[in-house]
Amino acid sequence: MDDKKYYITTAIAYTSGKPHIGNAYEIILADSIARFKRQQGYEVFFQTGTDEHGQKIELKSAEEGITPKEFVDRTADTIRTIWDLMDTSYNKFIRTTDDYHEKQIQKIFKKLYDKGDIYKGFYEGMYCTPCESFFTSSQLVDGKCPDCGRECQPAKEEAYFLKLSKYADRLIEHIKSHPEFIQPESRKNEMMNNFLLPGLQDLCVSRTSFKWGIPVDFDEKHIVYVWMDALNNYITGIGYDTENPSEQFKKFWPADLHLIGKDILRFHTIYWPIILMALDLPLPKQVFGHPWLLQGDGKMSKSKGNVIYADQLVEFFGVDAVRYFVLHEMPFESDGVITWELMVERLNSELANTLGNLVNRTISMSNKYFDGAVNNTGVKEEIDEELISLTLETPKKVAAKMDELRVADAITEIFTLFKRCNKYIDETMPWMLAKDEAKKERLSTVLYNLIESICAGATLLKSFMPTTSKKIFAQLNTTERSYDELSKYGVYPSGNKVTEKPEILFERLDINEVLDKVEQQKSESEKEAADSSTVIDIEAKPEITFEDFEKMQFRVGEIIACEEVKKSKKLLCSQVKIGSEIKQIVSGIKAHYTPEQMIGKKVMVLVNLKPAKLAGVLSEGMLLCAEDEKGELSLMIPEKEMPAGAEIC
Repeated sequence: MDDKKYYITTAIAYTSGKPHIGNAYEIILADSIARFKRQQGYEVFFQTGTDEHGQKIELKSAEEGITPKEFVDRTADTIRTIWDLMDTSYNKFIRTTDDYHEKQIQKIFKKLYDKGDIYKGFYEGMYCTPCESFFTSSQLVDGKCPDCGRECQPAKEEAYFLKLSKYADRLIEHIKSHPEFIQPESRKNEMMNNFLLPGLQDLCVSRTSFKWGIPVDFDEKHIVYVWMDALNNYITGIGYDTENPSEQFKKFWPADLHLIGKDILRFHTIYWPIILMALDLPLPKQVFGHPWLLQGDGKMSKSKGNVIYADQLVEFFGVDAVRYFVLHEMPFESDGVITWELMVERLNSELANTLGNLVNRTISMSNKYFDGAVNNTGVKEEIDEELISLTLETPKKVAAKMDELRVADAITEIFTLFKRCNKYIDETMPWMLAKDEAKKERLSTVLYNLIESICAGATLLKSFMPTTSKKIFAQLNTTERSYDELSKYGVYPSGNKVTEKPEILFERLDINEVLDKVEQQKSESEKEAADSSTVIDIEAKPEITFEDFEKMQFRVGEIIACEEVKKSKKLLCSQVKIGSEIKQIVSGIKAHYTPEQMIGKKVMVLVNLKPAKLAGVLSEGMLLCAEDEKGELSLMIPEKEMPAGAEIC
C-alpha cells in the first residue's frame, strides 16, 4: 500500500443553522493540514459535510412551516457556501441525506444486529433534544445536560442498543497502547477517567418518538440514532459497503486524522471506535479534539448577541486575513479568543507591516535600483549566512510543527523568517549601498537574497494563506515552488524581473472605523429582526392593581393527552386534568415540544381565561411558559411534587 496517502476529515456540521466563525475554524484548520500534506507529496482525501437528521431538525422545520428536507437543503447550501468562501480544498462534501449514505447506514445497522452487537430493549432516562442524547440522572450536571448545559426532559421508549460494554476493555487497551490515538493528551485523560474506566453502559441507537431520520429497515417504527448515522459518514463517504467496499475505501481507510471539536470527543473516541470494532474495521490513526474559538466575552451564542460569522469577517478583512487569524491565534490545547480589536491589531502588525511591507519594499527597491531585474552577483558577506541558514531551516521547522498538528506554531516559524528578512534590510541598508557605485553588485545580491527568502516563505505560506501566496509569486514574476525546492537556496532565476507596480497585500485599518461599522451593521440587523418579528408586545405592560391580579386563577394541571392541531404549524391541543375537571387547552408550543413529551407533565395553568377558538379548536385556558432571548420556550412546572388541581397563589 502507498504510504504517501492521507485521509483527513472534519466533523460534519449540524444543519440547525448558519455556522459562526468558531465552527468555520475547524474546516480552515483541516484545510491547512490537507494542503500542507499535498505540498509534501501525499495523495490527500479531505472530507467534510453536513449532519442532517434528528429531532432538532424536525422541530425547527415545523417551526418554519417547511419540510425537514427543505430545511436541511437550505442550511447545507449555506454551510457549503461558507466553506467555499473560506477557500477550503475538500475533496468530498457528504450529506447524511445522500441516498448512498442512508442505504449503507441501514446495512451497517442490520449487520451489527445480525451479529448480536445491536439488540432490542427499552430505554428510560433524561433526553437532551439539542444534543440528541440520553443521559442517566447521575450523568447530569446540576440537573442539566453534561454536554450543552440545557434542560433535559424525561423520556421513555422502546429502543435498540449497541453493546459498548462488550468492547470497552479492548478500547481501553488500544488507547493505552496507542498514545497518539487521542490528542491532545488532556483529552485522552478526560475520556479514560470520566467515561471508560468507570464503566460503559450500552448505547441507545434508535428512536421512535420522531420521524426525521434513517428508518431501521427491518423495524420501521424505529429510526437510527443520529450519532450512529453521522459517525459512519467517515467510511460511507469513501465508499464503504458491508458487502463490497470500494477500492477508494480500501486505499484510504483507516483515516489518518479525524479533526473535531473537543465537545464531541466522547462520540469520536468511544462510540465511533466501538462501532468500527463491531464492524471488524481498523480504527482511525488519530482523533484530535481542538479547542474552541471564543468571542471576547465568552462562547459564541445567539442569545448573547456575540456571534461573529465568517462571511462578516471576510467583508472587513478578506479571506486570507481571517484564515491567518483563526489559525495563528488558536492555542494547541486551550481555547482561543477572537475580538474585532485583536483582528485589526494582527492585520496591521503582522500582515500589513511584517509581510505586506516586506514584499512591497523589496519589489520597490528592485525597481528603483535595477529597473526590476534581480541578479545574483554572488557578492556575499558574513551577514548573509544567518538569513540563508534560516531560509533553509524554516521548512524543516514548519514540517516538525505540522507533524504535531501545532499549526499556529508552524505559521509563527514562517513569520519569523519574514521578520528576519525585514531585519536583514535594516542590517544591509540597501539605500546606503545604492549611493556607492562600487557596491552595486553587493546591492544586487542583497535584493536577490531577499527575493529568494520571500519565495521560500511564500511557498510555506501557501497551505495557510493560499491567495496571498499566489499574489506574492505573481508580483515576483515567478511560478510557485515545489516543496522539494525548499531544500535548495538560489532557485529564483537570476536576471528575472519583478512586477513594475507592487500590489498592497493588506491595507491597514482604523479600529474606530471598524467598530463603528460593526455597530452600524448590528443596529441594522436588530432593526430588520424587529421589523420582521411577529411579537408586537415587547414593551412593559401597564401596572395592574392587586384586585386585577386576584381575578386570575392559577392551578397545577396534569397533561393526560396531547395531539397536534391539524392544519396548524404551531399548535398542540392538550387535555389537562385540574382536580376532578378536565380542560382542553390549545398552545403555540409545537416547535418546542412533541405531543409525547407533553403527556404526564405537571404544568401551571391559567384556568379562568375566557374560552376561545384557535384554528377552529376550542381552548379553555392557558399553559404558562418562560421564553428566553432565542425564543426557546419552557413550560412552567412545580418545583416539588404537587397534585393536579393544587392552587397556585
